[in-house]
Amino acid sequence: MKKISIIIVLLMGVFQLASAAVTKAQADKAYQEEKYADAIQMYETILQNDGESADIYYNLGNSYYKNKNIAKAVLNYERALLLNPGDADIRFNLEMAESKTVDQVTPKSEVFIKTWINNLINCMSEHGWAMTGIVTFILLLGCIALYIFGNRIVIKKIGFIAAIVFLVVTVCSNLFASHQKDELVERHGAIVMSPSITVKSTPNESGTDLFVIHEGTKVYIEDATMKEWREIRLEDGKTGWLPASAIEVI
Repeated sequence: MKKISIIIVLLMGVFQLASAAVTKAQADKAYQEEKYADAIQMYETILQNDGESADIYYNLGNSYYKNKNIAKAVLNYERALLLNPGDADIRFNLEMAESKTVDQVTPKSEVFIKTWINNLINCMSEHGWAMTGIVTFILLLGCIALYIFGNRIVIKKIGFIAAIVFLVVTVCSNLFASHQKDELVERHGAIVMSPSITVKSTPNESGTDLFVIHEGTKVYIEDATMKEWREIRLEDGKTGWLPASAIEVI
């Protein structure tokens, strides 16, 4: 009887967990019914229970946007883009949300080649580049075999040239995947959550006021060694200090 009672208790616990679990379908339904506050709560619960997902962050960003919380919308679009940088829908919605923010920061101009390389790296996620690297490495081995064992000069030339191309792509894919992984691990970007905050010249309230930024603005954390303050940099190059509580890391 004791064993049966334990089994019954365990089964009841499993059923309770199953009934309490929030599914993406339920959250999507709440969003479609324009119950945005409910959808936000459900998507947040899914993230807490199941971990990060570009799709969930994207849907959460949409829910916050519809609920007129632009700062949270920008934050979650940025998180979705970090996981899936090649998604055009995420990028479009992020730009649309950013257009609603108070601060329209113009990024510093950079060398064309650097912009081109960054765009190339961001056309796929870490997983996408890693898979590309694996596939091209296998093709590289095949081309090397073609070069070594080919019985005609033409075949050997094709194998040699293709091997060089696949070698370059393999190396670049691994470098790009490593870069994307560093972006996911380090996470220097953050979004201002306070309605407005004054950036200081030093990490204390008595520091000189430099400029004011508002919620939804993206900043980059330059120094996170202090407990209550962060040194930040805007995309236009301006730097300063603000309270750690005023921003949320992407």
